[in-house]
Amino acid sequence: MICPYCATPDDKVVDSRIAEEGRAIRRRRECLGCGRRYTTFERAEEVPLLVLKRSGAEEPYVADKVVEGIRMACKNRPVTEAEITTLADDVEEAMRVYPERPVPTSEIGREVLERLRHLDEVAYLRFASVYKDFQELDDFERELGILLKKSPPKGADIPPPAH
Repeated sequence: MICPYCATPDDKVVDSRIAEEGRAIRRRRECLGCGRRYTTFERAEEVPLLVLKRSGAEEPYVADKVVEGIRMACKNRPVTEAEITTLADDVEEAMRVYPERPVPTSEIGREVLERLRHLDEVAYLRFASVYKDFQELDDFERELGILLKKSPPKGADIPPPAH
């Protein structure tokens, strides 16, 4: 490291600690030229996440696009902004560990759908209609049938009234 005070390239580390919840290392350094101390932080370089579009083009992953798609599907639904953000963060985290590079947009959409299914079924259908490019009413009926098969009926967990 170059000393920020005298520009001497020689220093010694006098203390190292984990910082930022384990995402960085804080180092206290002492310049061997002027004797002053300063702090540096060491962080892992973030590898950009690339997305493979249906057209075959590659582009950087943009979390805001995913958030906006989820937000549009959840419009006028009882879904909070925090739930939308958490869902988008979970999708991004899943894509970072996805074994294929670049990540196909179809995988991102599938991951969003899987999470929306558990969050809000109407938002799920809205997102599916765009993601799966519904063209006819039959497309909605087919998807609704799939959704109903995988979801327990409303009130299924409520025991019947005692007589």
